[in-house]
This record gives sequence, C-alpha cells and structure tokens, in this order.
Amino acid sequence: MKLKDTQALTSFRYGWLLKRIFPYIKPFLGRVILGFIIAIPVGILDGVVSFALKPYMDYVVGQQNLIILGHEIPYSDLALAMPFAIIFFAAFQGVLRYANSYLTDWTSLKITNSVKNDLFARLVYMDTSFFDENSSGLIINRYLSDPDSASKGVVEQIKTIIISLFGAISLISVMLYSSWELAIVGVIVLTVAFLPVFMIRKKIKSVSNKNTVITGDIMTTMNETYAGNKVVTAYNLQNRQKTLFTKGITNSFNVSISLTKRVGWMSPIMYLIASFGIAFVLFYGTKLIYSGQMTAGSFASFVTSLLLLYKPVKTLGNTMTSIQNIFVSMGRVFELFDYIPLIKNSENTIDIPSLTQGVSFENVCFEYKENTPVLNNINLFVRKGETLAIVGNSGGGKSTLVNLIPRFYDVISGSIKFDGIDIRNFKLNDLRDNISFVFQDNFLFSGSIRDNIMLAKPNATEEELQLALSASHLDEVIKTLPDGLETELGERGLTLSGGQRQRVAIARAMIRNTPIIILDEATSALDNESEAIVQKALDNLMQNKTVFVIAHRLSTIKNADRIAVINDGHLVELGTHEELIAYENGQYKHLYEMQFKNSEVGV
Repeated sequence: MKLKDTQALTSFRYGWLLKRIFPYIKPFLGRVILGFIIAIPVGILDGVVSFALKPYMDYVVGQQNLIILGHEIPYSDLALAMPFAIIFFAAFQGVLRYANSYLTDWTSLKITNSVKNDLFARLVYMDTSFFDENSSGLIINRYLSDPDSASKGVVEQIKTIIISLFGAISLISVMLYSSWELAIVGVIVLTVAFLPVFMIRKKIKSVSNKNTVITGDIMTTMNETYAGNKVVTAYNLQNRQKTLFTKGITNSFNVSISLTKRVGWMSPIMYLIASFGIAFVLFYGTKLIYSGQMTAGSFASFVTSLLLLYKPVKTLGNTMTSIQNIFVSMGRVFELFDYIPLIKNSENTIDIPSLTQGVSFENVCFEYKENTPVLNNINLFVRKGETLAIVGNSGGGKSTLVNLIPRFYDVISGSIKFDGIDIRNFKLNDLRDNISFVFQDNFLFSGSIRDNIMLAKPNATEEELQLALSASHLDEVIKTLPDGLETELGERGLTLSGGQRQRVAIARAMIRNTPIIILDEATSALDNESEAIVQKALDNLMQNKTVFVIAHRLSTIKNADRIAVINDGHLVELGTHEELIAYENGQYKHLYEMQFKNSEVGV
C-alpha cells in the first residue's frame, strides 16, 4: 500500500463514513448529545437582540405604553428593563457557550484519542513492505494528522452547524414575525448566496490529498535532517536539505493557494448577492412603512435580523467547506483501517513444535518488485544446532534469505519449513518468539539499558538478566557507567559506542534464549578491538543454537559448520570452509582470496 497513491474514494459517502465513525462516538454519546442540546439555545438566543428592537423602537422610542394581556406597561419601565434584559440574555448565552465548548472539546479529544489508539495498534502490525514503500513523514502525517481532522473536527463542526442553524431559525422567525413578505425575499437571497459552497467539494478533496503527501515529504525531510545530521554536516548538505524543505513548503503553498483562488471568490459573491437582497428589503420595507403596513420598529427588527442572519449563513457555508475536509480525512483514515497487511496469520494455525530436526528452504523464490527476482529456487537444509554462514556478492539476496525466516516478507513460491512444517502454518507471534535477531545497526529504544534488554523478555528474573550481561560482556560496560543498568540511552541509543550498542543487542537476544539466532552482519561495522569482544559475546549467544550468520569477517566464517554462497539470488556453493576453498575457480575461493585472505593477513 503506497500512501502517496491514496484517493480517499469514500469521501463523498457521508452516511457510510458517519456509520464507521459512530462506534468511536458511541461511548461518549451522552456528552455529545448534551453538548448538542446546549447548542440549541445558544443559537436561538442570537435572535433576542433583533427581536427586542421592535418593542424598543415602537414603544420606548415612540413613547407608547405596552399592553400585554390587558396589563399596561409604561414605556419608561421598558426603557429601564430592556438593557438589563439584553445583558442577562448575553451573560446566559455566554455561560451556555462555555459549557458547550468544554463538552465539545472533551468529547472531541476522547474520540480522537480512541481513533489514534486503534490506528496505531494497526500500524505496529503492518508488514515490513509497508514501511519500505512509505516515508516516515507520510506515515506520521497520515496516522496523526488525519485522525485529528477526521474525529476531532466532526463533533466540533456538527455543534457549529446546530448553533448556526438554530441561530438562523430564530432570526428567520423574527423576520417572519416582523414581515413575512420581506422574510421570503431574505431567505431566497441567502439560499442563493449559499449555493457556491456545493461547487467546490471535489477541489477540496483533491487539494487535501495533495497536501497530505506534500506535508509527509516535508516531515520526511525534517526526520532525515535529524537522523542524518552527521552526514549532512560531513558532506555539507545543508543547502540540499534547505532546498528540499523550501520546495516542500512552496508546493504546499501553491496547492493551498490554488484552493484559495477557487474558494476565495465565494465570500465576495455571497456579499454581493446579500447586498442585492438588503437593497431590495430597504426599498420595499420603506414602501411598507409609508403605506402603514409595517411599523418602524418591525422594520428595524427585520433589518437587524437580516444582517445578523448573514453571519450564521456564512458560518454554515464555511462549516460545510470544513466538513468536506473532515470527510476527506475520514475517508483516508478508514482506508488505513481497511488495509489488510500482506503478512498475517493463516486461518488454521497450529502450535509451533520444539525444533528437533532443522530449518529447510524448498524451491524458495522471492521478489520485491514484480518480475524482478531476488531469490531463485533456493534449496537448503540447516540442521538443528548447526551454524550456517551466508556469504556472497552485495545485493545477492543474503539478508533477504534470513528475513524470510521470521516472515518479514513471504516467499513468492516454494516454502520455508520447521521440522517439515511450513512456517505459514504457525502463528506469527509463536514463530517470532523462537527467533532472535542481532543486526548490523541494532535499534535501541529511548529508556534505560535495563529497559532495552528486558523488552525481549519482560518477565525475566534478575538472575537471567545477570547471566545475559555476563555472557554478552556487557557487564564490563555497565561497571564504567555511573548509573549502571539504569543509564538512559536517549533516542536510538546514540550515547553508547557501536560495540556497546551491539553488546546490548546481544544481551537482549541472549535473555530471550530462542532456539534460532540470526546474525545479520553483526560485527561488520566495528573496529578490531570491539569486534573481538563482540565476537566472544556472539560465541556465547550461539552455543547450542541453530544459527544463520551473514558476515564478512573471517573468524565468523571459518568457525561456521557450513558456508552457503549466494550470488545474484542463486545458491551457488555449499560446504565447509575447507571444502569450498578446495574448489578450483570456486565462487567462495574467489571471495576468500579477494577479501577474507586479506583480512586474515591483516589480523
């Protein structure tokens, strides 16, 4: 799944999207409904001022007493009471607005957090190819920004719609009360002014999708600048990174401004249409006043309502634009939810047995891209307790071969079997619980050294931990650190040297105590002194294990039980060091003479 290719095809299926988001709203439905209920009087109270103008103009300004149900109220009392009444209603509306905003923000954040948690729960189970195909910036943007826009905004915008809608209804009611003829004209004019909103839906979707990709590129540039800061400095790549960042910002500006050019004309047109309506109302209303069909107070109340009505109608227009953005984001969110990882448990899994015979590769073929083979018909059996060294040309498929064992990827054809059983029949967790990895550049998480070791086996005893420290020769490092095992590593563990990080990784693999060990060039980046110590730790780790080791160092290669030579995706030679070195014009002998023999002389 390439996130750059997303189309948010469901973004116009409003009912379907609301049905999908409803399970996240349901746990907080009581508060959501309460917020919506409070929003109704908040909107209705918008009409209080305009409604109050009629009696104020007709009775207070006109100095006439008001008669209600046979009871006469002096205009002087009205003059005194009405300002206080307006202040009271404004204060009451303010309290309601606060309560409404608090409820909306609370429920919106809760809903958003629920969506983010579920989405992240899916992200951690995504297959390796998903991370291969998508940049870190785009993944972060899609998994954090889209849920914010989709779930947080939906409650907020519905609340805004309710307030604006009931505000419009209350103002229209005041207009109808003042003059139904003028009210019809006003409503028609504002309805026409509202129509342009529906003309930009597809443009909003297109711009939103483009901006998501661009924002992802910008975040990737920032991530790479941070992670590769030494390379940036060493090779004077500052201008390159600045150019990439500026290009992303410029692209984002161009895409956003293209929407502004198409949306920006809506407001002037709405103003223009509304001005025609207001002009007609002024003309026709003056005529009604002169003919005695309408009082000055009714006219003032009507005009005030009409002017105030423009705000909720414009807000509704802007809200509809925002809601379309929300539905586009919601469509992208549920695309992520609906994506099924390529690597998953089969329908009928079985318990993984204790390895008694070995691991076999039977006619294994694999390709990352269609019709571009990486491995071709690999047939290989590795006995239990055997150490197999894998060598060959760069890009020949060595790492790919070992990455198939824990099912980072699945074979295109053929099979990999444990004791004759296809590994696809096992639960992924069970399969991976039987394998420990030590990579060339092992990732260490932020936290303490203890945390990084114990995450491999959280329930390990202190005795198991100490044995792992000793066997990995990490105890020597621990003694030199003021905080010992509790030393905080910082992001990616860069406070330790390469050899120290490797020993932490070996201790992590050792405490897990799995029957299968995979070493992917675990010592190739170390100096001779560090390599010697790490090699001792690896020797301890490999005891009584089935080991797959990719290495370029002579000591590891010569100590292996057998050596497999993989060139250009083919298993070209297999045997012990002595057997392979004896082949005249053999591939291993050629590699040995070019590289390993020089290493041996150097040692």
